[in-house]
Formats: sequence, structure tokens, C-alpha cells
Amino acid sequence: MFKSLMEYVKGAYNELVNHVVWPKWDEVYKMTIVVAVFSAIFSIFIAVVDYIFRTILQAYYKLIKS
Repeated sequence: MFKSLMEYVKGAYNELVNHVVWPKWDEVYKMTIVVAVFSAIFSIFIAVVDYIFRTILQAYYKLIKS
């Protein structure tokens, strides 16, 4: 069992080092910026929608209560 596990690990390492095409650092940097900007925009959108729903529900509950 240990021998087959070691063969698997060696094969996986060989695949990662010799056969995987890794992106260039400038491409990684650009994609990281894209993800960060999209995440910021999406979080602002979610905050606005949350504020709108909260305001609507507070008005609804105030109306029901009185």
C-alpha cells in the first residue's frame, strides 16, 4: 500500500512540474485585480440590495404594527 501511495505522489508531482502549463505572473496579477474589482462591486451591490430590503421590511412592519 505504501509503495502505491509513493508512486501516486511521484506521478502527481511529475504531472504538476512537467506537464501543467502555469500562467505567467503578469497574467496572474491581472486576473487577481479583476477578481478583486468584481468582488468589491458585487459586495457593494449586495449591500445596496440588503439596505433596500431592510428599509422595505421595516416600513411594512411599522405599517402592520400600527
